[in-house]
Amino acid sequence: MLPAIQNTNINNYKSKQSQSFKGAGLPAGVAFLDGFIKTQENLSITRCIQSSMTNIVPKAALSRSKADFCEFTFLELLESGLFYFAAPFFGEFLYRRGIFKSSQPKNLRTEIDKNLPNSIEQIKNSKLDKALKNRIITQKGGMVLACLAIPVLEYALSFAKNLFTLKVFKISDFNNIANLNKDKKEDTAQQKRVETHAKYELKKAGVLSATGVAAGLLLSAAGHKSKGLVKFSEFLLEPGQKISKLLHKAGISSPRTDRFLEEYLKLDFANRNGKLALSKGQLAAICTTGLFGYSAAAKDRGKLDFYEVWTRVPLVVLYTIFGSSVLDEGFKSILARKGKFPELIKRDSNGLINVPSRAELPQIAKNLSEKNNTSYEKELSRLIKQKSVITGVPYLFGLLVMGFTLTGITRVWTKYRYNQMNKDTQNQNQEVKKN
Repeated sequence: MLPAIQNTNINNYKSKQSQSFKGAGLPAGVAFLDGFIKTQENLSITRCIQSSMTNIVPKAALSRSKADFCEFTFLELLESGLFYFAAPFFGEFLYRRGIFKSSQPKNLRTEIDKNLPNSIEQIKNSKLDKALKNRIITQKGGMVLACLAIPVLEYALSFAKNLFTLKVFKISDFNNIANLNKDKKEDTAQQKRVETHAKYELKKAGVLSATGVAAGLLLSAAGHKSKGLVKFSEFLLEPGQKISKLLHKAGISSPRTDRFLEEYLKLDFANRNGKLALSKGQLAAICTTGLFGYSAAAKDRGKLDFYEVWTRVPLVVLYTIFGSSVLDEGFKSILARKGKFPELIKRDSNGLINVPSRAELPQIAKNLSEKNNTSYEKELSRLIKQKSVITGVPYLFGLLVMGFTLTGITRVWTKYRYNQMNKDTQNQNQEVKKN
């Protein structure tokens, strides 16, 4: 029995040592910062937190009526699902593992599925035969085409909000929703228009969504047979790269422009450890469509709602798409000029600043520990702290400033416009009486 006990103790000791080396020895504060960095590298999570802090919290604090509070809560919760989690859910679970998998021959499904998260460039440069490459590309294209149902639903969501407020609170006039009118009178004809238009847009969204899924399945199943459909799939997945190539032919070449177009016009999924994740291009397409849905639905409820949408929503859309990237780039440039965090902030041959991802930090820490004759944990902790500063400062600044400032200004402007419209109406009535 003694040897067995001794071996058990040795194994436990080795296990503890292994855990310590992998990161169990990180201080609690550093572990918290590490978790923050990891969320920042997941677009769905970081943008969802950002949206909640800059939209839901300020709107709740500055809500103007019960109807106003309830309708924006209804809208924001559903919108967050569509913005940040619908594409990964549809792509990874509903399409990749479900209906699109069945569109391929059984003997090819495993190989196709394994390569779906890869980019078009990776697929083309792989050793797979051309026919299989085309199948993978057209299935990716079909899945993205089917995911265009998401921006369609986002467009219709504002009409669902109008219908929700009308049915629950019996209100369709924005002046009453925003608690601007004292008499709270409702126009029956306007209520009917709001209801009819909302139901029409919701039905249209259902038809367009079903058409997109059907077209995506057809492209996935048979698109590989046509060179034209393969090229269409490539353009659909990476329009930014195609536009960059056209600009290069026209003599316009800029690494910054290329990177911007590639990131924000990419409709293909991002690859997150072999799983399909939200890309910046997908988020941009959903948000932009949502802006026009907001605008169209606002027209039904009055001028002030329309004006408020175009005062606030374009800025919210830009912030949702780009996050704190403008602040982030500026902050990194300042750090680079001052020579801060040289192990993490480096310029490439094109002058662009690149910061290593969280997954790259362990190897950098290992190299530094060997070079400086220090412990791995100490170097990893230092790198995590530095990266949290690089990403955290602009991110938190945006959260604190953007939400309450924008919402507060919007509320003030709407109230001002309402008072001005009333003054104009009163002046016109007085002129009529004089004449």
